[in-house]
Amino acid sequence: MATTTKLQPRALVRASGGPRYAVALAVDALGTGMLRPFLLLYGLTVLRLSAPATGIAMTVGVVVGLVCMPAVGRWLDRGARSTVVAASMLVRVLGVALLLATPAGHVWLFAAAALFLGIGNQAWPAAHAALVATVAHGRERDAALAAGRALRNAGLGAGALLATACLTGGATALQALAAVTGLAYLAAAALAWSVHVHARPAATPAKDGDEGPAPRMRALLAANVVYVFCLNVPEIALPLVLVTQMHASPVWSAAIFVANTVLVVTLQVPVTVLMSRFSRRAVLALAGVVLAASYLGFLAATSLGHGWGAPAVVTVSVVCTIGEIIYAGSATALVTALAPTHLLGRTLARFQLSTGFGLAVSPAAITALASHGSAALWGSLAGATLLSASAVATEKDRGTRPGAGPAASAARFQGTETVVKPR
Repeated sequence: MATTTKLQPRALVRASGGPRYAVALAVDALGTGMLRPFLLLYGLTVLRLSAPATGIAMTVGVVVGLVCMPAVGRWLDRGARSTVVAASMLVRVLGVALLLATPAGHVWLFAAAALFLGIGNQAWPAAHAALVATVAHGRERDAALAAGRALRNAGLGAGALLATACLTGGATALQALAAVTGLAYLAAAALAWSVHVHARPAATPAKDGDEGPAPRMRALLAANVVYVFCLNVPEIALPLVLVTQMHASPVWSAAIFVANTVLVVTLQVPVTVLMSRFSRRAVLALAGVVLAASYLGFLAATSLGHGWGAPAVVTVSVVCTIGEIIYAGSATALVTALAPTHLLGRTLARFQLSTGFGLAVSPAAITALASHGSAALWGSLAGATLLSASAVATEKDRGTRPGAGPAASAARFQGTETVVKPR
């Protein structure tokens, strides 16, 4: 099995789409970090909407945004790559424009803005993964996907910090942040489009056997719905438990969020490279075991009482973040490895549907379980995640061949006239 054993920054940047594309990702993430964490606050403060109406509008935007994924998958399968990435950013420009144009009290226009933002947020992961999978192959592709996630988390964190510093300006500051976010999306879209990456699936010889049916991945997709709960643990589950059940200072929640961001930025690539000596499916199953162990650790930490409970939760959160890093470094990489070249887009779209669904239902599921106590919350999450890990480990790969995947296809960098071929 090929492994990535060395980190070469220039090669990693090239495998991730090139310097301009890396800048596009950073600018897009910076803009997203400035707006997404404060979208609810924008509805409450600037538009004077009620909390339930704002929350429902945002949820509907996320869920309905998933409807676009089949179309995104078909578009990707026609060879589009950087164009789809740019489109996912441009549609968010439209969402921000609607947000700025919404008069106070108009919930439906706010819902429309949330919908366009949701479409862009749902389409981007699949489009980005398809672009990287076209440029890079093998374990180099895994490291490139990990590098993109690390860069995005750094941008999100920086954007959120910048926005937090500006919030003292009230409603006017929120409107200014939204405007800057729209400009950031527009600049990122222009940069992403300028890379001009387009796949040419027809160039792949039929004898390679890469024209098979799409993998079913039923167990993987079902397990992914449970796995993605880990992404909302630092933002929803832990603050909820710390503040409402343990009556701890909100500072502990902030410390967990900062630690999570720093660990993902610094460790995502090294951990992904370290895990490259094992099969992607085995690594994904391991991620489930680590996450389940952290959930049981949270259960034990919450029983320690007010004195030691909060520090223990923060400590266990590091284990949870490691599980998240292992999951993020293996899940999308496994899907791109399983997907036949001509069905890469639709396969990634199906995976994003499971991810988006999990992210949409996890806040409601977490809060509902937490209302029944720590044992119900962490015990249920641990059991479901272990079951998911078992399903991932035992599922058989069908319709694929060793080494199959989108990396076998050729890609064209029209801006530099560079052709990436199978190695």
